[in-house]
Amino acid sequence: MTSNDLDARAINTIRALAMDLPEQARSGHQGTAMALAPLAHVLWTRIMDYDAEAPEWFDRDRFVLSAGHASVLLYSMLHLTGYDLSLDDLRAFRQWGSRTPGHPERGHTAGVEVTTGPLGQGVGNGVGLGIAEAHLRARFSAELCDHHTFVICGDGDLSEGVSHEAASLAGHLGLGRLVYIYDDNHITIDGPTEIALTDDAAARFRAYGWHVVELGEAANDLDALEAGIREAMAEEGRPSLVVVRSHIGFPSEKFTDSPKAHGNPFDAAEIAATKTVMGMDPDQTFHIADDVAELYRAAGRRGREARLAWEQRLAAWTGDRAAFDAAVAGTGVDEWAKALPAWEVGDSVATRVASGACFAALTETVPGLLGGGADLSSNTGTLLPGATAFSATEPAGRQLFFGVREHGMGSILNGLAAHGGTLPVGGTFFVFSDYMRPAVRLAALAGHKVIYSFTHDSVGVGEDGPTHQPVEHLASLRAMPGLRVVRPADANETAAAWRQAVETDGPTALVLSRQNLPVLAGTAEAPVHRGAYVLHEIGIADGDLPHVALVGTGSEVSVCLAAADLLVADGLGVRVVSMPCWEDFDLQDEAYQAEVLPAEVPTLAVEAGTSFGWDRWADETVGIDRFGASAPGAVALERLGINAEHVAATALDLLDAVAQA
Repeated sequence: MTSNDLDARAINTIRALAMDLPEQARSGHQGTAMALAPLAHVLWTRIMDYDAEAPEWFDRDRFVLSAGHASVLLYSMLHLTGYDLSLDDLRAFRQWGSRTPGHPERGHTAGVEVTTGPLGQGVGNGVGLGIAEAHLRARFSAELCDHHTFVICGDGDLSEGVSHEAASLAGHLGLGRLVYIYDDNHITIDGPTEIALTDDAAARFRAYGWHVVELGEAANDLDALEAGIREAMAEEGRPSLVVVRSHIGFPSEKFTDSPKAHGNPFDAAEIAATKTVMGMDPDQTFHIADDVAELYRAAGRRGREARLAWEQRLAAWTGDRAAFDAAVAGTGVDEWAKALPAWEVGDSVATRVASGACFAALTETVPGLLGGGADLSSNTGTLLPGATAFSATEPAGRQLFFGVREHGMGSILNGLAAHGGTLPVGGTFFVFSDYMRPAVRLAALAGHKVIYSFTHDSVGVGEDGPTHQPVEHLASLRAMPGLRVVRPADANETAAAWRQAVETDGPTALVLSRQNLPVLAGTAEAPVHRGAYVLHEIGIADGDLPHVALVGTGSEVSVCLAAADLLVADGLGVRVVSMPCWEDFDLQDEAYQAEVLPAEVPTLAVEAGTSFGWDRWADETVGIDRFGASAPGAVALERLGINAEHVAATALDLLDAVAQA
């Protein structure tokens, strides 16, 4: 048997699995996987450097399936090349508890680099992976970081706005080790792409500054695919787009080039007919011939030698090993937290400014830290004074300028985190977190260690008005599993929040004030990491419980303190609790929670946002259950009830209601 014959049978094996998995699940997308089987074969057997036995090898090539609905293609290749994914795992496709979910999930399946499925996200993730590779190669040498990122994207990916944002930035930055393969199959779920899309993708990407390789009808030409990809890899100064015209569902006689091949599993009869066309036994399912299995297992072992050589280079490397190890671990060098600044009681500092000081200080002791803002770096505490900006000519720079690309920034941050070796920070106004919410959600789902600097956190934004005043955003992000939302009360709580963000896996959203806030007594030594703590008690004898507890976050903690003084004048004992992070407080045991917020003490929450969700922790809430208004920030807060007098009056009403109950 010739190698060409074996290649053909190997590719048909991928196509057969691409039909078998969805048919077994009665759900899934086989058409794209069938069409791209030759491309996958070329990538995994001829192009990519990887070691299936060591899926997290740091210097491996990265592969992103942005068209995540074609997950059967990725799962098939991972199984065939020897990753920890069995044939039984393939049979369990899309089932409860399986390692083969409907769309790829990082951390769930060995070999999956990023979580994709929502179209366009993988395009942005790839840019983040490319920035990380270029940055780390420049900082720590090509001996340790010298690889490519390969991304498969489709018409749907390139239609999504996030792909435009990310691709534009990638071209601007000259990311030369990015190779995107555009599966130009002319098909969407609704029908031919022409019903909604007539873009010239090649021209578009050339305008972004990309190198473009147009292969035409080469989806089944292995040598042409390899040549096109290698041409792209040879382009060091620009990212590359390889355009391939494919035919979804090929070689099905019934569903090739049909929208029905997209998301409707073939029935048994059509699968049998297609297997017959491919020269396979129509009665066999999940079948992998021995020689095909060995071909792919050999490909999966091929990178072992390169991986071992890399390990030897790392052992012999004479650079800053402590910095490299800390960067890879996503933490700091020894005693890194001592670099965090501290502020004196009585200082007046916006928490966005304090956060910026923390970011700048920690770049000295947390080697992986880098980041910036979406055109708002100086406003969001993400401008590093004196830092070199990352660029095509200065890839070691740690200052990133994302431009007005919030969604692209979010997906790029996920790619940076997924790569390893970087701890990315991205900043924008809190209200614009809406633009990047899909990427934040995927960060939470995947557990990416990303730090978001969301500033201008309330109606305290002021004159810009309700379009720029977040009110529902705290509730919205708190509803997202896996995301820590931290709203510090002052500069010292902000420093503690930064320490926790570096020490904790998963994403952290720092929600920060525009306006100056007083530095409060007791925050510097407080257990901020526990999510909530008793900051102040007044008018209470030792051992007695307070009459009322006031719970605040962010700028409203100082409002609670002022309200406590008013209530004490009425003869009441008051506890003021700072609750910077619901999620951290929820992790504490019931004893600690009861110690901070005793069930028998009426509790009033105060926050300059919607009251939604506060009934979990409080009996009543002073919030803003409407959109804001254009006015000076202090005026807006006052008129909307975020002031000591209104808080004190509401606390008295609560106590009256409790007494009458």
